[in-house]
Amino acid sequence: MGKFLAALILGSAILAGGGLYYLQVYAYYDEVVPDGRQDVQLTRLTSEQAEPIPYADFQAIDSESSPIRYRACFATSLGLDVLADTYMPYDKPVPLKAPGWFDCFDADDIATGLKDGSALAFMGQKDIEYGIDRIVAVTDDGRGYVWHQINRCGKVVFDGLPTPEDCPEPPNRN
Repeated sequence: MGKFLAALILGSAILAGGGLYYLQVYAYYDEVVPDGRQDVQLTRLTSEQAEPIPYADFQAIDSESSPIRYRACFATSLGLDVLADTYMPYDKPVPLKAPGWFDCFDADDIATGLKDGSALAFMGQKDIEYGIDRIVAVTDDGRGYVWHQINRCGKVVFDGLPTPEDCPEPPNRN
């Protein structure tokens, strides 16, 4: 009887662990269907407005469970010099890990490129949701990556602290 109970407990633990792994890595992500026009946007230096840039080979995932689970990959014909002269840079980009099955997005490779200068980060859209910015990084060979990152105002407010004076008031939440 003891061996049966031990096997039952072990089997239940394996099933529960497998279920949790599946839920964390696969279940909450959905493929983003590209619209072909507005999927990749950068904020222009002169107007501080986001505008689409030319892109191809777009693929993205997102999740309703968290505003920072968005990841995308694309290719662009625009060179880094044109991008740097036209669009707003992003000062402290931190590419967030993507699920292993979304293999076009490698946060470690992107971070290395940002550090060694073979990639540049730009403000895609500020406050795409309160406290969350959409960041776009482009490499010198035209590969591009998009992710959401918590901005300074979001970090303070999400930590439960009072809204800084230079930040917009957060929306009321129920």
